Amino acid sequence: MASITLPPDPRTQLKRFIEMQFRVKPKRPPQSLSFAGRTVVITGGYIGIGLACASEMLDHDLDHLIIAVRSVKKGELAATSLRQTHRNAKIEVWQLDMLDYSSVQAFARRCATLAHLDIAILNAGVSGTPKFNINPSTGHEGTIQVNFLSTALLGTLLLPFLARSSKNGEPGRLTAVVSATAFTSPFASKDANPLLPTFDKLEGLWNIPAMSERYAVSKLLLMMFMLSLSEKVSPRDVVINMVEPGFTAGTGLQRHAKGVAVKTALKLLNLATHTLEHAAWTYVDAASVQSAESHGSFLMNYRIFPFPNVMYTPSGRQATERLWVETIQELEFAGVRQIVESIAEPI
Repeated sequence: MASITLPPDPRTQLKRFIEMQFRVKPKRPPQSLSFAGRTVVITGGYIGIGLACASEMLDHDLDHLIIAVRSVKKGELAATSLRQTHRNAKIEVWQLDMLDYSSVQAFARRCATLAHLDIAILNAGVSGTPKFNINPSTGHEGTIQVNFLSTALLGTLLLPFLARSSKNGEPGRLTAVVSATAFTSPFASKDANPLLPTFDKLEGLWNIPAMSERYAVSKLLLMMFMLSLSEKVSPRDVVINMVEPGFTAGTGLQRHAKGVAVKTALKLLNLATHTLEHAAWTYVDAASVQSAESHGSFLMNYRIFPFPNVMYTPSGRQATERLWVETIQELEFAGVRQIVESIAEPI
């Protein structure tokens, strides 16, 4: 049963956090799981959960790993370590700057040269910054740019290549990393029309000092977009889902935070019970263990979980539809509309 068909979760965020961090036992991927002959892309795979996921998949005989990173130098350091322990795998580091649309397009064009692309895990993200910051490359706020707009663009551009895998009997897999913090977002601008420009102004929700709000709403927008995208694509071609790995120490997500933000993050990290390995297991579960029934769904605690409550409200549904239209228009320069139309089929 897909997330959107489930009733909203009535519990508080605190209760969800307690279940996720302290009551759910981590599930190691099945020993029989094999990625032999597969090609996998992991964005942000040089650090934290992305790197742990790469190592886990290589342990399960992954043939070809592509680590997508902004800094190739940092990526090569991680790849060198992986190559030493997985000598039979082909491990590459490709440049990808999520603040730059042209970099995202260049990465996708490079993926077009692959014989096949079987799995893409969209893990790259930022926690937000203490100060409001407009990305000069695109004119959009930086957190929204990385966590939502560029992630939406990359995921859509990779669809045709992932769909090729279905010709071999297995659908391609596209997994986006989201966050349960989306449940906490007030989404103050949900009734705005147009919607996207509201995130590029220093007003409304941007007056809230906590950088976590910016992060939360960026992940909520990504959930909404991925749901809409999944409704256009058959799971026979590409299984699209979203995963929450749980609060995890050592992710590097808060590495750019300063001052009060750092102190707050460190206090929360002290509560974390998930190791990088345990969090990586949730990625592997979403991208390979979960069946096609997870298509269009949000996965948390190794199961299909309801979306944030706002997505079930009339205004939330309207915002989801409006977000889809505006995002496709925003990314029109990259031909995303044609890509979706070319791969779309009745589900």
